[in-house]
Amino acid sequence: MTWRRGCEEVANSKPLFLTIYTVVIIGIVVSSFYVFSAIYSNNPPSAQSSSWLSSMSSGDPRVMDQTPNVSQAVVHTVSTPSPMPQNESPMAIWDVPPPNKKMPLLEDFKLTKELVQQRVKDNVVIVTFGNHAFMDFILTWVKQLTDLGVSNFLVGAMDTKLLEALYWKRIPVFDMGSHMSTVDVGWGSPTFHKMGREKVILIDSILPFGFELLMCDTDMVWLKNPLPYLARYPEADVLTSSDQVIPTVVDDSLEVWQEVSGAYNIGIFHWRPTESAKKLAKQWKEMLLADDKIWDQNGFNDIVHRQLGPSVDEESGLVFAFDGKLKLGILPASIFCSGHTYFVQAMYQQLRLEPYAVHTTFQYGGTEGKRHRLREAKLFLDPPEYYNPPGGFLSFKPYIPKSMLLSGEHNVESHFTLVNYQIKQIRAALAIASLLNRTLVMPPLWCRIDRLWYAHPGILEGSMTRQPFLCPLDHVFEVNVMLKKLPEEEFGPQIDFREYSILENPSLPSEVKNSWLDVQLCKEGTQDCDVSNGTTVGGVLKFPKHSNEETFMKVFSSFKDVKVIKFSSVQDAFTGFTNKEKEDKFRNRVKRYVGIWCCVPDHDPGHIYYDMYWDEKPGWKAIPPQTSNDDRPPW
Repeated sequence: MTWRRGCEEVANSKPLFLTIYTVVIIGIVVSSFYVFSAIYSNNPPSAQSSSWLSSMSSGDPRVMDQTPNVSQAVVHTVSTPSPMPQNESPMAIWDVPPPNKKMPLLEDFKLTKELVQQRVKDNVVIVTFGNHAFMDFILTWVKQLTDLGVSNFLVGAMDTKLLEALYWKRIPVFDMGSHMSTVDVGWGSPTFHKMGREKVILIDSILPFGFELLMCDTDMVWLKNPLPYLARYPEADVLTSSDQVIPTVVDDSLEVWQEVSGAYNIGIFHWRPTESAKKLAKQWKEMLLADDKIWDQNGFNDIVHRQLGPSVDEESGLVFAFDGKLKLGILPASIFCSGHTYFVQAMYQQLRLEPYAVHTTFQYGGTEGKRHRLREAKLFLDPPEYYNPPGGFLSFKPYIPKSMLLSGEHNVESHFTLVNYQIKQIRAALAIASLLNRTLVMPPLWCRIDRLWYAHPGILEGSMTRQPFLCPLDHVFEVNVMLKKLPEEEFGPQIDFREYSILENPSLPSEVKNSWLDVQLCKEGTQDCDVSNGTTVGGVLKFPKHSNEETFMKVFSSFKDVKVIKFSSVQDAFTGFTNKEKEDKFRNRVKRYVGIWCCVPDHDPGHIYYDMYWDEKPGWKAIPPQTSNDDRPPW
């Protein structure tokens, strides 16, 4: 045998050759060992060298990637991931770097195929972007995804302040090179439109990398892992959300495209790197760059509707669009929810479906209104101090007569009767909160008719809005004004407030939950209705109705350390301020807290102003301004 002959030659050779043969044989044995180890190992090398951004922390269940393999129906060529940068160590999302860690160079955060590849799973990457003003929205977006076990995402930073902040939280981020302002740009502003163009440029940049792209706005949150749903439609080039408020299906199928009348909304949409999709992205980008007056969403709708139809097949719900080759699907608004289908209609609840996402559209309070809606739904990520404000909370149990909710027709008059009844109670609660320097927990607000930007009959025909319904605070109150820092010399002290659901929020600390005083109103002179000693029985304080400013200040000064004071009612609780200057400032402030209802058909202007002091005006009626000169708020 050759092997035996070799051994004999070694034995008869000189020492030098003996050494050489020995080294060769040892090398063969060692190499064979590694080959067999690689073949029979349960962990392939690629699984052992993941990016620092996608590494898992064994002690943190939030970042465990449980995303199923959802894109097997479509085969794409994927390049081998580039090795991890030498200056990075494997760490999990949210895993804060050590204090001696240095920030990498800005050029290390450039958007490249290699950078995206580090985040891709099953050839899919989820992307959002924004500036530092939306940091809390972005953190909420990331937290919802990591809680769902999804980690194949990236965040585009439009300013270096956001990029650095996200890096130090170990959130996968890339530099968009936009040099954007770090402040809130406001809807419809030139900078807002610039941000829209950045989205289109981003899509056009990522698609050539060969990855599927789920592009999202930062003012939406994920409620359920969407990737398995998107994988149900492997033939789709683009799947888009919409502003549809009338359901065209009652299950989780795609919308019936022939019946969709709402605009296609680009806050949530999924792109596959097909030739048709890349062609669409390129032409859309060129359209927007050629005319800075075109809103990105309008541009998308225009270009997609160049050709719409026929259906791709009889089953999927996809439709040929754009150039006649692009296969488009419209995500069901019942589960890829808008601000209307989620917060007003609660369509998913009525259809017994599980929502995948909610986008804070159809609201009236700007960025602050979007935050408040997500907070009402207990979906927003706030810091611990938000749930434990200085001075503690003040809450109350609202009272609404059954007749105001259910009796008679649901029309403008009955709606204002209901809302005004609630406004009066909230006004009293704001006054008490101001006196006691406490943060008011706003009550849930009930409406009988919807609010929109245009004339309507009260409820959109064909929608699933129930009457009455629990309406968002921004339907009646100017949330952005309530949060604005108004000059104290003119408007008195700031009155902080929170969403109605905060006391049931899981993030509420135990020290707040366990520090509670129930206040029951009583008729002065009746048994136990004596506040002179300020005593409580079983955590309950009896407090006389029609108390003045001095009585409130005297009694509740003994309960400054109590975190939550809850009144059984605020009706007839407070007679008013004794200090005229203080009262004038308070009135000046809260008059600005209420907004408008819109809109009455066949009348210009058709909106009607809410009035915080409606009850002080004999004969007040819910009618729109009769002339343009009358079109001004009641303050």
